[in-house]
Amino acid sequence: MNLSAFRFTTNLDDNIKQMKEQFSHDNTFICRMVQGRGSPALRAALFFFDGMVESSNINESIIKPISLWEGAPLPMDAVIDEVLHIDDCPFDPPVDKLVSAFLYGDTIVLVDGDSRPAVVNTKGFAKRGPDEPDNEKVLRGPREGFTEAFMGNLALIRRRLRTPDLCFEFSQVGSVSHTTVSICYINGIADQTVLQAVKQRLKQIELDAVLDANYLSELMRDDRFSPFPTTGFTERPDIVAAKLLEGRIAIVVDGTPVVLTVPHILQETFQANDDYYISYLYTNLTRWLRVLGFVLTITLPAIYVALLTWHQEMIPTRLLFSIAASRQGVPFTTFTEAVGILIIFEILKEAGTRTPETIGQALSIVGGLVLGQAAVEARFASAPMVIVIAFSGVTALIVPKLRTATLLLRFFLLICAAILGLYGVLLGLACILAHVCRLTSFGIPYLTNILAGEKHNGQDVLFRFPWFAMKPDKRFLAGWNGVRR
Repeated sequence: MNLSAFRFTTNLDDNIKQMKEQFSHDNTFICRMVQGRGSPALRAALFFFDGMVESSNINESIIKPISLWEGAPLPMDAVIDEVLHIDDCPFDPPVDKLVSAFLYGDTIVLVDGDSRPAVVNTKGFAKRGPDEPDNEKVLRGPREGFTEAFMGNLALIRRRLRTPDLCFEFSQVGSVSHTTVSICYINGIADQTVLQAVKQRLKQIELDAVLDANYLSELMRDDRFSPFPTTGFTERPDIVAAKLLEGRIAIVVDGTPVVLTVPHILQETFQANDDYYISYLYTNLTRWLRVLGFVLTITLPAIYVALLTWHQEMIPTRLLFSIAASRQGVPFTTFTEAVGILIIFEILKEAGTRTPETIGQALSIVGGLVLGQAAVEARFASAPMVIVIAFSGVTALIVPKLRTATLLLRFFLLICAAILGLYGVLLGLACILAHVCRLTSFGIPYLTNILAGEKHNGQDVLFRFPWFAMKPDKRFLAGWNGVRR
């Protein structure tokens, strides 16, 4: 874009001409001339994009006041004070801010005889309501979710944290998209070292466009090649508010309902949205079920393959005979059979996710039943293997935040089991544990609050204490932030 087109002169007709030449290939660009009733009359020009503005706002706040003005022509600053009916109108801003606001739905106003523009807030593009996110539904609790509207998302956070210490710092990323990003934190609670790290990494991003929060996540996170997430994702404002109160920092990206929260540690992956909205007794039970489900989903296929391949003597005799009978006629090894069924299961799950909702549900259920039954009857797979893989797939759904780690670690442990049996499984688990121990998230150890050497009181780690016993100043970053220590 030629920024010289936004360096206006005192001649209104010349300004209109150069703006029309700049956007001659954009049919959504609109130039509107307005003239007052005086003699000589006040002449003004409005520039905006159709579909990005609220038409009624332009008509009532700009066009109508100017057309009814009976006085003499005025300079732009006087027009803002005496003529226009507006609440937000930056006057003669820098060119970069002028262009950014204009392309985002604001209206540029110029008057004859003055080269200084005014930028009127007239944004009015379509946006959806803050409905509950499909991926983060709760049994009880708030039902609001973030949308693609940037300022609306910040308002949802502000409604829950009505404190002057809540800070929003804006910046832009993307050399072409100029996407607005907000760093949200509570002054006095957020760790300043983490905050500076977030700002520094955000400045180092070099991309043409940022269309989703994951763009920033992949560029800003620690240990980029790890399957474990070191940045948090959420579409719920109540979760963001809770994270901010614990000393974390939220990153809101314009155009996406997903908000990043950092630092992100392992214990968060086993916490559900409504853990704090239902009974702590039920919460503690389900939290341990999630941990158990994650362990089973990555180890169960590997243990089954290891027992059948290397350690048949460890299987009870009757069970071993039953498994041997079911495997009669199966032409594949146990390892090959497990890998094949796992791949088919992932294909069915991906197909169900990508197809329309009604078709996807039927595809997942019918496809799983039909293919599983047909594979067993045709002797391509044994019934016990189908049961093991199906159970492993179901338990993976308990911890959706670890979906990538679950998929990769399951295959990794399968390979270890096929090579060294149960010793390989134990070696693989040791490697996973060593990897997790070295992970960090913006300088915070990934196992913070879990390792015995870390400073915590265990209120919200393995168990969620009841609210009457919870001390908010002792959670998460209490051992790292001197303000809250």
